Amino acid sequence: MYTSIELLMGFAANLFVAFIIVRFIYYPVSQNKNFVFTFLGFNTIIFFVMSMLTSIELSVGAGFGLFAIFSVLRYRTNPMPARDMTYLFILIGLPVINSSLFAGAGWNAVLIANVAIVAVLYLLENGWGFHYEQSQRITYERIELIKPENHDLLMEDLRQRTGLPIKRIEIGHINFLRDSTEIKVFYDDASQYGWNQDDNVFLIENETTAVSN
Repeated sequence: MYTSIELLMGFAANLFVAFIIVRFIYYPVSQNKNFVFTFLGFNTIIFFVMSMLTSIELSVGAGFGLFAIFSVLRYRTNPMPARDMTYLFILIGLPVINSSLFAGAGWNAVLIANVAIVAVLYLLENGWGFHYEQSQRITYERIELIKPENHDLLMEDLRQRTGLPIKRIEIGHINFLRDSTEIKVFYDDASQYGWNQDDNVFLIENETTAVSN
């Protein structure tokens, strides 16, 4: 059973690790504050719930049952992207791990587990030697440039109008009635742009910028 000091120290250590993950690993890449409250809120409440379950000697099965209920909760909003859902799962699992290790294995095991989690997330977010390619669907109106002999002109126009370092493209559906076509562009190092795979960009003749919906 936790004493008040042990509970406070455990909470502080767990929150510190969660803050490191959210503030210095997740947020710099996504620049999205929408889920910061969710991540830290879930992390905090689950730590105290799991600490209570441990202190009153409930079974591990009951604790993981509660963890499973929390992990499948979905808000009545747009579905979370896979990356954000992964972080939510990690920040839900973190207090489960910490509360269990505090009660049993001690601080050495807590330190090893938390350092390992933070290190792996940091390496993954910084590439870890992998080469990532991002793609984006574009509705494009200058269909005269889709001819094979105009390929270089098309690539240059797309790079200039989107500002993306486009490497290659795939031309999809062509609508001659509306003088438009669907193009899928591929480029590297997309994390700085903050676009999702499901976004679609419309390049319209009478617009001066690309509008993402």
